[in-house]
Amino acid sequence: MNRVSTTGNYNQVLSNIMAAQQRQMEAGNQVATQKKGNDLKDFSRNADMLTAMRSIDVRLGGYLEQNKLIADKLTTQDFGLNQVAESADGVRQAIAESLASGRADTLMQDIRGYFRNSVEGMNARYGGKYLFAGGKIDTQPVTATAMADLTNPGTPLISDFFQNDDFVTQAKIDDSTTVNTGLLADDIGTDLLQAFKDIQVFEEGGSGPFTGELTTAQQTFLEGILATWDTVHKDIINETARNGMVQKRVESVKKDLVSRQDSLQGMMGEITDADMTLAISALEQAQLSVQAASQVFLTLQNSSLLNVLQP
Repeated sequence: MNRVSTTGNYNQVLSNIMAAQQRQMEAGNQVATQKKGNDLKDFSRNADMLTAMRSIDVRLGGYLEQNKLIADKLTTQDFGLNQVAESADGVRQAIAESLASGRADTLMQDIRGYFRNSVEGMNARYGGKYLFAGGKIDTQPVTATAMADLTNPGTPLISDFFQNDDFVTQAKIDDSTTVNTGLLADDIGTDLLQAFKDIQVFEEGGSGPFTGELTTAQQTFLEGILATWDTVHKDIINETARNGMVQKRVESVKKDLVSRQDSLQGMMGEITDADMTLAISALEQAQLSVQAASQVFLTLQNSSLLNVLQP
């Protein structure tokens, strides 16, 4: 015969209540956090794998953040390059229209406006830093402010107006890909400024200025320089296209990084994420266990031997 004691019964019931409460707390945490545990010790079997995957996830996230900044910079460069290209095309069209009409009433006014726009494009900034200055990010790469500066005897060479160095910025956009993200003002604008200078020299020479009806000399000059502006415009378009190719490459790598990160996070989720159907079911069962054990405890309190012995 097994001996039944009140103390033993109480201990057993209390143990059941505590166990049920522990299961309720664990299930409640899973439902609240949607995770199977709170730290690596809860995933001891897969701790090494999780640590490695989280390290890769952090690295991929770092590349994504960097690529966002690179994409923004390249977009700003594209705006600057397009401004220069549109200015070169504007000069070409102004010359063609002047030749078609035989007059140059506003030709120089238009060309000077395009000059200012092209210089502004080459002096474009991103984050307060000059984009086309190479490593001299705090130095304005093009110093000419007016076409008359180009014929100043104190600055006889076109190179005198470019202050950028030869440093071309690069960026590593994933573990195996490095791209050139920088362009240099003198690569973009040397031929451009030379073409502007040629017009200014003619304007200041004996066959200038361009006013009213074109003279034979002026018409001959403009017909000759029109081909030069075609070439200048095409060269700047090529620079813009190269920038666009880098933009496309960065965007392609970004999509790949997002795909890899999503896949990796899915793999981590298979280890760490709780099955919500099972977690809710476990929580409900644990709550019922707590209630049942508590009811047994109350019943045991009311079944004391003293109550039986009382008349």
